[in-house]
Amino acid sequence: MNQHYLQLYADFVVKVGVNVRPRQNFIVRCPVTMPEFAHACVRAGYEAGAKRVIVRWEDDKLTRLHMELAQESDLCELKPYELRSYLDYAEDPDGCCTLAIHAEDPEALAGLDAAKVNRVNLAKRTFMKPWQEYTMNDRVQWCVVAVPAPGWAAKVFPDLPVEQAVEKLWEVIFDVCRVSTGDPVSAWKEHVAKTAARRDQLNAWNLDRVHITSGNGTDLTVGIAQDATWEGASSKSERGIEFIANVPTEEVFCAPDRNRVDGIVYGTKPYVYNGQLIEGWHVTFKDGQVVEHGAEKNANLLAELLSTDENANRIGEIALVPASSPINRSGVLFFNTLFDENAACHIAFGAGYPTNIRGGASMTRAQLMEKGLNDSAIHEDVMIGAADSQITGITKSGEEVTIFTDGEWAF
Repeated sequence: MNQHYLQLYADFVVKVGVNVRPRQNFIVRCPVTMPEFAHACVRAGYEAGAKRVIVRWEDDKLTRLHMELAQESDLCELKPYELRSYLDYAEDPDGCCTLAIHAEDPEALAGLDAAKVNRVNLAKRTFMKPWQEYTMNDRVQWCVVAVPAPGWAAKVFPDLPVEQAVEKLWEVIFDVCRVSTGDPVSAWKEHVAKTAARRDQLNAWNLDRVHITSGNGTDLTVGIAQDATWEGASSKSERGIEFIANVPTEEVFCAPDRNRVDGIVYGTKPYVYNGQLIEGWHVTFKDGQVVEHGAEKNANLLAELLSTDENANRIGEIALVPASSPINRSGVLFFNTLFDENAACHIAFGAGYPTNIRGGASMTRAQLMEKGLNDSAIHEDVMIGAADSQITGITKSGEEVTIFTDGEWAF
């Protein structure tokens, strides 16, 4: 691993991605297998002026042991301190920001009772919702990144010895995250500007709906929610602090109207859900709801996902990503949503982002649903973009505009 690049990556993620401000509390979630990167982020956080850097360690193997051996009712019984340990920092007058470092084995929970895992995770998400509202509403700066833990690297490069697989995955991550340019800050400034220009054009068109077709059979029409705005690349917290929520990010995304999604869509990449893979999947929508679905592998898991709650079978996001994105050009299937969603256009089952509705951050969930924004305990991104995807938009005045031609931006 290139130590210089690792520090560049950590510095960029903390000082530009999260954009830690002086005196803020900085919460870092990191796998126990990647302490070196966590330490680099802690250093960068304090250099940026953080008051406290709090590291929360996560462990795939420990999670599996809990899911396998503990009773479901006990796992679903969360304690107040688990939520307060986040809210105490969020409610601090100096505020907080957060970084989630992902490195989990995509099949860490393979073979376990999928329904049990889903119910336990739903209980945790529901319990932690007051904290999740801080990120979903951009009340704090937040960022998600990934680093190559052994289990994940071995899945991505199964023909290599584990140590070589980890090294190879580091190389690819440094490349697609623009770290290998030697100046990620400048490279990202240019990328954010280009993405913002496309976002602004989509907003200027005042779209009523978009129509997506691909040679694999996808034929999907997605209505756009009332007062929805397209967003992309960077965001701003309620205190006006700019941050990049996902590193990498290649998407421009919007809020669908939860009741105006129709047609069939085929997944173009496997999807990792609760530590297991769903492959060769498709879903059919009518009036916003999934009315038929299937998968070549783990169809039962797809059914579990879509029945998590009453709105899990609707979508909360439509995101546009060109086939020429660095992640897709790498030719690597990451088995990791953070990367794979930025290799292809995608939709998200479940909740939408309030910040995709003008003034949405200050609205109640009921008000947001009146605008068409979906509400659910889940937000699960699944990839639907192909190299031959054609996307047209229909404006509110009835004009048709070309958005994608053969998987690429048409403007």
